[in-house]
Amino acid sequence: MDLKQLRYFIAVAEELHFGRAAARLFISQPALSFDIKKLEEQLGVQLLVRTNKSVKLTAAGQVLLDEARSLLQQAEQARRLTLRSAQGALGRLRVGFVSSMLYRGLPAAVRRFEQAHPGMEVVLQEMNSAEQALALQRGQIDIGFVHRGPLPAGLRAEPLLAEPFLCCLPPGHRLAGAARLDLGELREEPFILFPRPAAPHYHDLIIACCVAAGFSPQIRHEARLWQTIAAMVGQGMGVALLPESLCRAWPGVVGVPLKQAGAQSEIHALFSEENAPEAAHAFLARLLQQLPGDDTDSVIAP
Repeated sequence: MDLKQLRYFIAVAEELHFGRAAARLFISQPALSFDIKKLEEQLGVQLLVRTNKSVKLTAAGQVLLDEARSLLQQAEQARRLTLRSAQGALGRLRVGFVSSMLYRGLPAAVRRFEQAHPGMEVVLQEMNSAEQALALQRGQIDIGFVHRGPLPAGLRAEPLLAEPFLCCLPPGHRLAGAARLDLGELREEPFILFPRPAAPHYHDLIIACCVAAGFSPQIRHEARLWQTIAAMVGQGMGVALLPESLCRAWPGVVGVPLKQAGAQSEIHALFSEENAPEAAHAFLARLLQQLPGDDTDSVIAP
């Protein structure tokens, strides 16, 4: 089985018609039929059910279609990376990130890093903190940006940013004009929070803040992303506790500081203890220049 056979099979599987697939591939229909039959013989399974009127995928064919697409994508990435290397490029840096990093300087850091390293290609992969830890252990990313939490063996974290939570309110809320508010004033309000598996540390931290203020929050709605939560608050569907930079960045909501102190939203850079490339450290240095907040209290030096 080679890449040419996989390309031929994908064309047939997508067109479900040998004539159209042959035209798409600029080969004859008999040659295409021969190659597909040869592929089936090599694998020892039937990939397509053919009749005079139709072509359909078997269950095995559907599995191969998914895998073939993935293999061709990996082959194209390998081709591009090899070509860039031959042209004097430095390679590729794979960066994992939680979605809140989009509002904490990550896009600007990518642009400036690539400008400073013209041959380096930065590839972003959004994952939650646990997924990034697993990806680092498997060598699938080079550096991650995660929320605070327990670390598996073989990884190390460098604290980057700590900022307070604000109470995120819709503009017409009775407390939206307050300079500061006591969290206990929200005991009767519907809260919007994300499911605990999405970010256990943040979920537990927000619940603990409410409990310390003397109440258990009424969680009316759940959403997996900060952006979705902020949008729902803006629509008057409830209130939420959001990190300051995220709350300030989202139009249509009001962020009110809390009288209670102590709860912080933290971001950490995550590395493999043994295999962190130099490019990952260079990228981290660039990101530190883009983190929100001009005061040194909001940025933790690594």
